[in-house]
Amino acid sequence: MAWWKAWIEQEGVTVKGSSHFNPDPDAETLYKAMKGIGTNEQAIIDVLTKRSNVQRQQIAKSFKAQFGKDLTETLKSELSGKFERLIVALMYPPYRYEAKELHDAMKGLGTKEGVIIEILASRTKNQLKEIMKAYEEDYGTNLEEDIQADTSGYLERILVCLLQGSRDDVSGFVDPGLALQDAQDLYAAGEKIHGTDEMKFITILCTRSATHLMRVFEEYEKIANKSIEDSIKSETHGSLEEAMLTVVRCTRNLHSYFAERLHYAMKGAGTRDGTLIRNIVSRSEIDLNLIKGQFQKMYGKTLSSMIMNDTSGDYKNALLNLVGSDP
Repeated sequence: MAWWKAWIEQEGVTVKGSSHFNPDPDAETLYKAMKGIGTNEQAIIDVLTKRSNVQRQQIAKSFKAQFGKDLTETLKSELSGKFERLIVALMYPPYRYEAKELHDAMKGLGTKEGVIIEILASRTKNQLKEIMKAYEEDYGTNLEEDIQADTSGYLERILVCLLQGSRDDVSGFVDPGLALQDAQDLYAAGEKIHGTDEMKFITILCTRSATHLMRVFEEYEKIANKSIEDSIKSETHGSLEEAMLTVVRCTRNLHSYFAERLHYAMKGAGTRDGTLIRNIVSRSEIDLNLIKGQFQKMYGKTLSSMIMNDTSGDYKNALLNLVGSDP
């Protein structure tokens, strides 16, 4: 399933929200769960992981109207650690959440390039527009300018190109002649010469539609006798390599890409909780069910079994609720 089609599938949704929804009793349940000494974490999990994002926003409004307090701030003061991070993530409207993740990836010392690459390469033009708007509203600066200030060289160029969202083309029209030409240009820019013409790779990967690129990759393999991924790995390195490979992966199969990200978050020693939380929260109302199916196919185990082994406590329970039953 290619990325540009992944936005229209109801069967992909793991968090559907409550069908008989009334925000007032939910707000009251949350208030009681946090009142006085101690916190009833299970009550918080039961309400917030079983409601859609739109419903959570209404609960927050009701909470403020009934109790004169901001729900997110109250949750922050009552909860801690990874569990707090997950619950707070659920309270953000989607585009504001992704803007926050981008902002956090760039603030302070060092830049988390992986986060920026993941979000920019896997979102549609329309989504990127909304994220940019939310970013400017919440942080008072321009996302593109911040990325330029925070990265450099070819990585900066590929990220700025991706931000333009030029890869969207739902028409599915492919010009075979141009696809062949692109494949030859990529071969000439990498394998055929000593050194690499990075800009040629960036331009083709960032401005052609996904359907077109699929054809380019096919033609490329015939010419070069190796996959475009193998060429990127041998011709580039570091964050630029990661960015190019991410574009290729999202083009080939978006659900496999997110399955890979979730697996990467949990494999080996320790858990990359930021990646785990971001991908489960941001895909739960889009295509997490389809990602789960892909995950099982690729790794021979279910996403929830890996979460069970890798996390614990309230954090684990909340994640499992968001992921839903096994495919």
